[in-house]
Amino acid sequence: MQAGSRITVIVKGYPRLSETFIAQELHGLEARGFALDIQSMRAPYDPATHPIHEEIRAPVTYLPEYLWREPLRVFRGWRRARRMPGYRAARTRFRADWRRDRTPNRIRRFGQACVLAAELNPKTDLLYAHFLHTPASVTRYAAAMRDLPFAVSAHAKDIWTTPDWDISEKITDAAWLTTCTKAGAERLRTLAGGDPDKVRLHYHGLDFARFPTPDKSDNTNGPVLFASVGRLVAKKGYDDLLDALARLPEDLDWRLEHIGGGTLSGELLDQATRLGIGGRIDWHGRQPQTEVRALLARADLFVLASKIAPDGDRDGLPNVLLEAQSMGVACVATDAAGIPELITHDETGILVPPADPAALASGIQALASDPQRRAEIARAGAAAVRARFDMNAGLDAIAKDLRAPLTSKNAVAA
Repeated sequence: MQAGSRITVIVKGYPRLSETFIAQELHGLEARGFALDIQSMRAPYDPATHPIHEEIRAPVTYLPEYLWREPLRVFRGWRRARRMPGYRAARTRFRADWRRDRTPNRIRRFGQACVLAAELNPKTDLLYAHFLHTPASVTRYAAAMRDLPFAVSAHAKDIWTTPDWDISEKITDAAWLTTCTKAGAERLRTLAGGDPDKVRLHYHGLDFARFPTPDKSDNTNGPVLFASVGRLVAKKGYDDLLDALARLPEDLDWRLEHIGGGTLSGELLDQATRLGIGGRIDWHGRQPQTEVRALLARADLFVLASKIAPDGDRDGLPNVLLEAQSMGVACVATDAAGIPELITHDETGILVPPADPAALASGIQALASDPQRRAEIARAGAAAVRARFDMNAGLDAIAKDLRAPLTSKNAVAA
């Protein structure tokens, strides 16, 4: 990276407990010599942060989440932005988008882009958006205003719920785009027109220094402890998991501990009560990574019931599965989204069809009732994830991609 080069990272919210993969990437890029600024479209709302957030040095600025809350800031941003040489090009892109997406959200993104362009660190050489939907929209408009290159990291919901035309035009304008699953990369390449090489596949991986080598012993006393970590939203399939747990044999002694918050918490608690299993479940809510590690250290089995939500939202490759496997916990999951890229059925975990509580119950029972097989699966999963998903491979590739536009820009300037 050239001396003095700086990257501004645009995210939807920061810091977030559910987005450890973003924090891990920011921390890794700083360790590789990148100077970063963070621009967040929302203020934080989680009750805690992860330890890694305290290690990230990049300053954070919060864009106006709603334009009407900071009208003077938005007006000043627009006045400065409209004097920029690229403002007309950005406005043309916005108007074309507005014709196809006449929503207040679209107007808000253009207003946020004006503020971002006006307040951008003058040393910024590249904009880098996490998520292909609204953060990439703000980034695309601001990059045009400032005549700067931009790149995008796409993940899950943003790939599957953003309109095709929106994705195609962002790929056309971006320097490059990265995503974290083969399934996501294949979809994006079909929308890349003549530029499929702009779409790169870089797995997030894990920082194994933060996840100790497994040293687990078989649980021979007390209930089999199931663990699950994930937001309580439709795509995580917790309604299916509760139905599956209710199908387990009465003589199987088990408990479930869950970490994560979400909009469906009330519905799921009611469902567990109706099914008669509420007393066997501990809902811990949103927690930092230290508590996730503590849960995985004592868990016998990790379960994730991902599926496609009614609006098309779905997982990418959930980091919690990598974390569980890395700590020697056998996993039962669905074969949705990118999960089969991590887990090989009946070798490094158990995979079942999504939205199938009966199959999920069968998979859980198979490992819960067979400690020896559970241990074999756990060992194989730990070995596989540590061999294939070290974070440094993906980080090195992203760092190389980030340097390419900076190198080209400096070469032209010279």
